[in-house]
Formats: sequence, structure tokens, C-alpha cells
Amino acid sequence: MDHKHLRDLLEQVQGGLIDLDSAMHKLRKLPFEDLGYARIDHHRCVRTGVPEVIFCQGKTLAQIQGIVERISRNHVNVLATRAGRDVYEAIREVSGDCQYFEMAAIVVIRPEPVEKTGSIAVVSAGTSDMPVAEEAAVTAEVLGNSVKRIYDVGVAGIHRLLDVCDDLFAANVAVVVAGMEGALASVVGGLVSCPVIGVPTSVGYGASFGGVAALLSMLNSCASGVSVVNIDNGFGAGYQASLINKVALKKEVAAQLEAK
Repeated sequence: MDHKHLRDLLEQVQGGLIDLDSAMHKLRKLPFEDLGYARIDHHRCVRTGVPEVIFCQGKTLAQIQGIVERISRNHVNVLATRAGRDVYEAIREVSGDCQYFEMAAIVVIRPEPVEKTGSIAVVSAGTSDMPVAEEAAVTAEVLGNSVKRIYDVGVAGIHRLLDVCDDLFAANVAVVVAGMEGALASVVGGLVSCPVIGVPTSVGYGASFGGVAALLSMLNSCASGVSVVNIDNGFGAGYQASLINKVALKKEVAAQLEAK
């Protein structure tokens, strides 16, 4: 839907020829801008509440710059993931208004403050898992969630985890990031009443098979309520945790209104 058709739709709403719900239904199906090498989904935010996220790995710097230039025209807090410093510098050339989270390898384009609500716990087994944990934490924060980081509490020293149980109990959802044998997700799943999202990482020696061992361990967890994303997929876990946290907040608000 180009500018003319969008204007026609809005005029129909204004003139009472189409109701608001029908107009919103049309907007949710708006097409994209074809750059030749990418089809920019400008109205993903209308459907999902979040602008299209730019996955930088495998793209050329010129392609990333073109995508950033188009998306940043209409959206704030645009996430670019798997972004090294060279990607950050390239993005700065077309959008000086950006923020780089180096450990998370995330660039936030046109960053604006957002109210952070609810409670997400991001838990990592070891310091080596922190880059993936930070990808999850930064993603969740940019999407408007309050995040509690609980790092280096792996099962090799279980007393470290038990010391922060109160933080886990307060969370609406826990993201658990672990490599090696990936046991931490099961342990946390056995402690909390909230959903747990396991994130296997590629951290480990040869027999960990680049995270496959941790992935299989989490998939075979005997703790109820543990779901699993792909290896090193901190972004996916942070996004999913945000959805769960927002649902929990809606239920809390509904319960408060009913109590009144």
C-alpha cells in the first residue's frame, strides 16, 4: 500500500465509509518496500508491536546500511543483531543516532527511553555465556521489560544459584543461558513457578559439539515448564520472554481491576 492508497484508506475512515476495525485489518496486511536485496516490512510493528529486526550476520555492510536507512525513517528503537563493531560503524554513517551494546553485539537505532515493566530474570551458567545472555537481556530491555541479570551461577557451584532464589521467585519468566552440559535450565525449572526459556550456547569442549549437547540436555529436561530456543539464540529468548512478561502483566492489571 503506497502513500496514495494509505491516504485513501484514512479518508474512508474519516468519512465513515469504513469502520476502524476494518481499517486496522487492512493495515496489518500492508506490503513491503522492495530494495532488490531485501523486502522491508515497514508495518510489522502494526501487526506485532515491534519493528522489523535486522539480522546482520551474512549481510554486506552496504545492504545493512540500506535497510537501516529505510527502516529508521519511520521507527525508533530498531534492533540490529549479530552486529560487530564494523557493522556499528557502518550504521553510524547512515544513522548517527544509535547505541552499541558490544557484548550483546546489538545496535539500537534511534534509541528512545521506554518504560520497563514486569520482571524477567536472565540467568547465565558462566561468564563465557554472557554474550548470549546479554543479547537476551538487551533485547528484552529495548522491548520495555525490567530485567534482572543473574550471571555465573552454574551447577558447578550450586550454592551461588541458591543464594539468589528470591530474585528468581520474583520473575514472571526466566531465561537460562548455559553451555557445556546445559544442566542449569533444569535446575532453575525445578525451583520456580514461572516459565523457563533455556538457551543452549556453543560454549564447551569438543564433546559439547558446538552447543548440541546443551541443546539436547535442555530438550530432555525433566523439569516441567522448560522450553528451549536454538543454540546461541539470545535474541529469540529475549523476545519470547518479553511476550510472556507482557501477558503476565495484563493478567495482573485485570486482577487489580477486578479487585476494585
